[in-house]
Amino acid sequence: MMRQQECVAMLLAGGQGSRLGALTKKIAKPAVAFGGKYRIIDFSLSNCTNSNINTVGVLTQYKPLLLNSYISTGAAWDLDDAYGGVFLLPPYATETGGQWYQGTADAIFQNIDFIDNYDPQYVLVISGDHLYKMDYSLMLDFHKKNDADLTISVMEVPWEDASRFGILTADDTGRISKFSEKPKNPDSNLASMGIYIFSWPVLKEALLKDSLNSSSDHDFGKNVIPMLLGEGKKLYAYTFTGYWKDVGTIDSYYNTNMELLNPDSPFNIFEENMRVFSNSNIYPPHYIGPDAVVENSLVCNGCRVRGEIHHSILSFDVHIEDGARVTDSILLPGAKIGKNARIFRSIIGEQSVIGEDTVLGSPDSQEITVIGDNETIAASQIKGGVSHE
Repeated sequence: MMRQQECVAMLLAGGQGSRLGALTKKIAKPAVAFGGKYRIIDFSLSNCTNSNINTVGVLTQYKPLLLNSYISTGAAWDLDDAYGGVFLLPPYATETGGQWYQGTADAIFQNIDFIDNYDPQYVLVISGDHLYKMDYSLMLDFHKKNDADLTISVMEVPWEDASRFGILTADDTGRISKFSEKPKNPDSNLASMGIYIFSWPVLKEALLKDSLNSSSDHDFGKNVIPMLLGEGKKLYAYTFTGYWKDVGTIDSYYNTNMELLNPDSPFNIFEENMRVFSNSNIYPPHYIGPDAVVENSLVCNGCRVRGEIHHSILSFDVHIEDGARVTDSILLPGAKIGKNARIFRSIIGEQSVIGEDTVLGSPDSQEITVIGDNETIAASQIKGGVSHE
């Protein structure tokens, strides 16, 4: 057995994120670049660091290569602790054959032995594909104070959006009396954020029961939480009032990125007391050419800008050649924009090359043009227009 930890975090990072289309064709959603310097998973890992949780199991599944190499030892997030650290936990073969993770609860169930190695009192279950800053230690204090079996982080959502979430009803103390997964007619707008703190003995018993139920989807929202509620366990709602986004669609991904360019952005990536860490610091300083124009944009390390960029986000190692103009766009790591190209309201994937004189998007259109990773686009290819996501 490893050194005992009070709380172990289990980070679910195996999601495909199919609604992001070309952006997740070759990588998992948590590995998608965001805000120039980061990848989406950076925010959950940084939350663990900022909450003094130093043992994190990262459960990977869909196209994990980039995610695995990016996380590495966890040193970038100060999570290479001698008594804890980051552990990549893909599905694995067993004496009975093994299988892919069948649901969120099944993913944790298949890693019971990992958790038992640390003999924790509590297990924090989080997702690797949400954008937010949160001190989990405050939620853990709330969990302890109420002697809870399960605490669910919740936030109020607009009533018209409530049917998209797990919705719960709680009394004045936070004790949960009802939970419904994506109800058609919600009777509350208190939505689960998919952030859970379990007392480990309760969770372990629930996972073992759920694994034996052949009709279960092995999902926390659909199965485990209703089961615990039906057994009379003590479930509490912890209200979160900060910024939280699930960038699950192209529109939400684009708009959330662009919010960072607002002077009063609701999501502050610059604050010191809740820093966001990343593993993208290996590039040289960015270079702005003598004739370049840079207006209201984020420009990361390794970029070389010789053309114009207006209200755009340049991830690390992006090159903008002479005469090119990029407007209202997001360029992911390693993207290259050729001479005299015109890019409007577009997302350009990692390592993609946009050739000379190419025009993508239109200043008169609200559609978002999306180019996937490792693509090469020449002007001659788009005379009939570019597909939009």
